[in-house]
Amino acid sequence: MSITDNKKAFHDYFIEDRYEAGLVLEGWEVKAIRAGRAQIKEAYVVLKNGAVFLIGAHITPLLSASSHVLPDPVRTRKLLLHTAEINKLIGKVERAGFTLVPLDLHFSKSRVKLSIGLAKGKKQHDKRDAEKDREWVREKTRLLHDKRA
Repeated sequence: MSITDNKKAFHDYFIEDRYEAGLVLEGWEVKAIRAGRAQIKEAYVVLKNGAVFLIGAHITPLLSASSHVLPDPVRTRKLLLHTAEINKLIGKVERAGFTLVPLDLHFSKSRVKLSIGLAKGKKQHDKRDAEKDREWVREKTRLLHDKRA
């Protein structure tokens, strides 16, 4: 079940490969995510010292958060991946010029997971071509719908 998507990632990047990562979260963050108070539009993924981190994801704390916890909505969160996956990502990002982009936040077996994509940036003309293709598909379905009616 999807919690939030990053539609901007599909507009700005060609997604070559997808990985599913767990997140290291605090209790108040899990409660806020279950309430639908997360967004990853401005977030990005970085590799530091052989670990993967999510930076810039915003999880708005609930008003009923505990008084002894000082919530930080945009703190850096560690992502949990297998060592082989991390090594593969390090190689691709450093040598092949790829970047890591958060794609969507979802539940998997009652755990919060993040899909990250191994992506290459689109040029402006690529974005225009994708927009033309989307508009053509939309127009085609509208024409077929009008023809049947």
